[in-house]
Amino acid sequence: MSATRWALLVGALLVAALLAVAIGTINVPMSAVWDALRGRTDTMPAMVVRTLRLPRVALAMIVGAGLGMSGAALQGTMRNPLAEPYLLGVSGGAAVGAVIATTFGLGAALLPLAAFLGALVAVVAAFFVAHAAGSRGDPRVLLMAGVVVGAFANAAIMVMLANAEPNTVRNALWWMMGSVSDATWPQVLALFAYVLAGGAALVLLGRQIDILGLGEDAAAALGLDVDRSIRNVFVLASLIAAATVAAAGLVGFVGLVVPHLVRSTGVRRHRELLIGSALAGATLVVLADLLGRVLRPPAELPLGAVTALIGVPFFLTKLRRLT
Repeated sequence: MSATRWALLVGALLVAALLAVAIGTINVPMSAVWDALRGRTDTMPAMVVRTLRLPRVALAMIVGAGLGMSGAALQGTMRNPLAEPYLLGVSGGAAVGAVIATTFGLGAALLPLAAFLGALVAVVAAFFVAHAAGSRGDPRVLLMAGVVVGAFANAAIMVMLANAEPNTVRNALWWMMGSVSDATWPQVLALFAYVLAGGAALVLLGRQIDILGLGEDAAAALGLDVDRSIRNVFVLASLIAAATVAAAGLVGFVGLVVPHLVRSTGVRRHRELLIGSALAGATLVVLADLLGRVLRPPAELPLGAVTALIGVPFFLTKLRRLT
């Protein structure tokens, strides 16, 4: 990718972040935004920016970056243009793990780990269903397997919440639809650590993902340990997706849309694709959260609903090309 296109990606993210910080139910003047960025919080608008808007935008950026990288890695490894954490059931499995952790009061520190374990179980289940159908390599069959696993995960969550208190159910349902409204700086830093570690590892594996894109037989002929490479990518992609679910709930279709947008700029190598998907994913989620806040004020639309409105038409277009 040329330097100009990298600059455009970074510039788009910065503009989206500034708009999201300044615009909301109550618009904040840009002067207050700059005061908050410089550490001055002696005015009410600057305090609102620093304590509410900035952590929310930061969390949205990291969620989008993580989902974009996870989707790009899964699509490249599986050679499946429809692969992404939400559609493959990874996010649903992570949600089950997170709900179990919350139900048993395991604490916020163990929430990402529980979500990660749930995501891994969902990956294994999706491949098992596809293998049982005798067509594990068919993108459409694996997609349907992921949808089945995701539906089962949602049903499992509903069962666990059947006897919960009404407030708990409402909070859980809002979390399942995705939200960054309750972002805090400790939460932002924790997610950043997971996404940075997992994303850096995926970038280092970018060359291997390029080789896997040639097909398993060709990759093995080039000396690549195919099973180990696929396992490493899936574990890292699941870790990142699970961390985003633990922090912001279910935010679907970001990992589907973003890699295709970045590829449309001419990017083919996965190291560049992963970094570009992180930037584009961060921009998309920040703008989606902004739309959710301003479309029906003072109420907010769930973040996952907004990304679904963007992603479903895109998904149907890509699905039609496979049939």
